[in-house]
Amino acid sequence: MEGTQPLKLAIIAGEESGDLLGADLISALSAASGREIELFGVGGRHLQALGLDTLFDPAGISIIGVGAVVRDLPRIVYRIGQAARAVAAYKPDCLVTIDVPAFGLRVARKVRAANPAIPIVHYVCPSVWAWGPHRAAKMRPHVDKILCLLPFEPAELKRLGGPPGIFVGHRLTRSPGILGAAERQRERAGARRQDGVTTLLVLPGSRNGEVKALLPAFGETVSILRERGNRLRLLLPTVPHVADLVRQLTGSWSDQPEIILDDERKWQVFGEADVALAASGTVSLELALARVPLVSCYRADRIMRLLQGMIRVWSASLPNLIADRPVVPEYYNEFVRPGMLARRIEQLAAVSLERAAQLEGFDDIASALSTSRPSGEIAAEIVLREIEARSGK
Repeated sequence: MEGTQPLKLAIIAGEESGDLLGADLISALSAASGREIELFGVGGRHLQALGLDTLFDPAGISIIGVGAVVRDLPRIVYRIGQAARAVAAYKPDCLVTIDVPAFGLRVARKVRAANPAIPIVHYVCPSVWAWGPHRAAKMRPHVDKILCLLPFEPAELKRLGGPPGIFVGHRLTRSPGILGAAERQRERAGARRQDGVTTLLVLPGSRNGEVKALLPAFGETVSILRERGNRLRLLLPTVPHVADLVRQLTGSWSDQPEIILDDERKWQVFGEADVALAASGTVSLELALARVPLVSCYRADRIMRLLQGMIRVWSASLPNLIADRPVVPEYYNEFVRPGMLARRIEQLAAVSLERAAQLEGFDDIASALSTSRPSGEIAAEIVLREIEARSGK
């Protein structure tokens, strides 16, 4: 793959986590190919820092819940068509769609129809093992490879007739911030809470819908903890595009959280926290790998609740699925009850069997996700292999 011509890569990434995966992939592609990477498509701040001039704001394609999709359907359909036409006209060496399957895979299908010669790789396996297993086979005509973050996903794709899947590992297992936070947690394990203050991380999600659904209940939980005699230090890491909403919703709290936008500071407070109250999602895995005991929560919109019968997986928490046993307590919809959350947090903040069991589970999760090389390097190797196969080089 050596040469002087830039490697033309089209990329579609909608969420913060996907944007980070994309940035890791681009850096690894540049190192592995020895070529400049020319970026085209849709992405956030991390990909833009590597030279991507995004076609439009990616926040618009990372909406949460079926109800939100229905409300925004005309705009989403327009953006899918806009992105697909632009990518097909650009004629990249490869299209990589990252997560957000409701958007990215539709773009992939249109690009494949317009130009079948463009190899297409999807990064982050859709949760076909959790709901909608028929979606696996539907991906096969327009996705050449799926890069899987979870070790059980390639076998599930094969069982369901989906595209070939390859476990590349999870970037979080090698994150310097997470590794540093985990080390600080180990160092302070024997000297926690000597001042009687519980350091609580509040993590309501990175999407507007999540924040609106969860942060009021998290505020009530904080109030109950205070009423029950707990002295609290509140830390709330978030991302820039929901920061104003977070400030608005926490403005009336009696205990004001420190709102954190800086990544370095985020990992610093992960190393200082006693316990976390978090939205279900990638952040729960970040916490597990950083060895911060947590309670996981999620509130679906009304339409998604009607479809709950389609969900086949036994847990919606990534740490639990990877460990293949209940490690993290999880509460959904009407069971996101501040009184219960407050008592769970007290349990996990204390020196307790519950806390010890979570920490043991976190060690098993880290072991299950480990790979011999960084995930970005493995992913880059697969993307380059697809480009070579299509080009005949």
